[in-house]
Amino acid sequence: MQRIGMPLIGMGIGALVGCAILVGACLTITLIYPGPGATAPSVPPPSTPPESPTSRLARTLTPTARPTSAPTPTAQPFLMIQEQPGTGGHPTLADFWAGRARFVVEVADTGLPLGESDTIVAGNGELWSYLHASQRSAGTVDRCGDPVEFPGCTVIYRSYDGGYTFQHDDPPVCQFKCQQCPCDSKRDHVDQQQYPRVAYNGETLILVYEYRARVMLRRSTDGLSWSAPEEIPLTGIWRFRLRNCAPAERIGSHPHVSHYCDCLVGGPPGVYVEGNRLYVFVGLGRNPGSMGCYHGAVDAPVGSLRKCTHNPLFTGAAEYGPLDEKGPQTNPFFDFRSISAADVQKIGDRYYMVYEGVRGPGPGDPGDSQFGLGLARSLTDQIDGPWEKFPGNPLLVDLPGNIGLGHADLVVVNGQTLLYTSLDGIVRSRLALVWN
Repeated sequence: MQRIGMPLIGMGIGALVGCAILVGACLTITLIYPGPGATAPSVPPPSTPPESPTSRLARTLTPTARPTSAPTPTAQPFLMIQEQPGTGGHPTLADFWAGRARFVVEVADTGLPLGESDTIVAGNGELWSYLHASQRSAGTVDRCGDPVEFPGCTVIYRSYDGGYTFQHDDPPVCQFKCQQCPCDSKRDHVDQQQYPRVAYNGETLILVYEYRARVMLRRSTDGLSWSAPEEIPLTGIWRFRLRNCAPAERIGSHPHVSHYCDCLVGGPPGVYVEGNRLYVFVGLGRNPGSMGCYHGAVDAPVGSLRKCTHNPLFTGAAEYGPLDEKGPQTNPFFDFRSISAADVQKIGDRYYMVYEGVRGPGPGDPGDSQFGLGLARSLTDQIDGPWEKFPGNPLLVDLPGNIGLGHADLVVVNGQTLLYTSLDGIVRSRLALVWN
């Protein structure tokens, strides 16, 4: 498979807090690296060496549908259920799996921060991208008007030109109201509403995010006003002395990471809704990492969600691989340390998922340094069943990859599947799925 880009470049309260701090050092990767919304240098023009792989590939495609000027947004945007992939003759992830389609760069720098995004289409033609940002990264303030500590709270970046470029309010303001002013981290999660994912069924917009390795859920009818946070049951990171965990939820040994906590269910989440059925995806364990899920009714209390029967849906590489190597030869081991950040589409009678795989640090690295984008699909017409991984993983970029690569963002516009991700660790690009 041809790749896009080139390689660049974590109950007893005390035990729980200690593991949560380690999550900030290992799992919650934006605490180490530049966070969402950080100002990054522009991709150099084609005539200025050295040229990044992102800008070089951007010159290979001129989008025919790109508007010459941004439309004026209407005063009352409304949410829409995501379109079915592949309408209008466009390829889908099923075609990509079969080798009939590929991703090409349409826009090298969309204005989105490199770390993550999850985008939906509004009925007035706007695209809304949910992500986390802080005062340090984007000048973000909370709903009480105070600066937001890094890594930050959930905000919206908007696109008025069909998803080619995005911008935030000035300043960006946290989406969620605080219970009282000033906002409080433990109560309002204002400083760590990380890696938000959203899904809409025509009535309710579900948003999930990571807070201290736990997964939180909020609901909205308009994408702007939100319910209070509810914690997905039994998510987090902990030691055996607090409680045991299933084999797939256990944290094994890593050649370059000290072992502190014993169990993990959570991290950067994913969400999918189908009618009134809700699925929340969570990372399970480490070394190796796996993907798991919870399921229940969209309108039911979060406490009623139950772990999927077939957890783990799939598992990463069984070993770290060559101890002193971090290049393309280690691609088969890209998802050894952890699997998370699911984004799911239904195509025909199967479900397809892009996800982040982390191999972890190399020798002497201060934190996770090897990241990849993976693809998986269900083997049946059920999410809660066995899955298989794409044999050509990782996608787009060889290891060591970059920190923004795995938190990819799928959205369908006019039947075409678009992917927002960072290919070079500097900017976040827009890629389109096209026929070979």
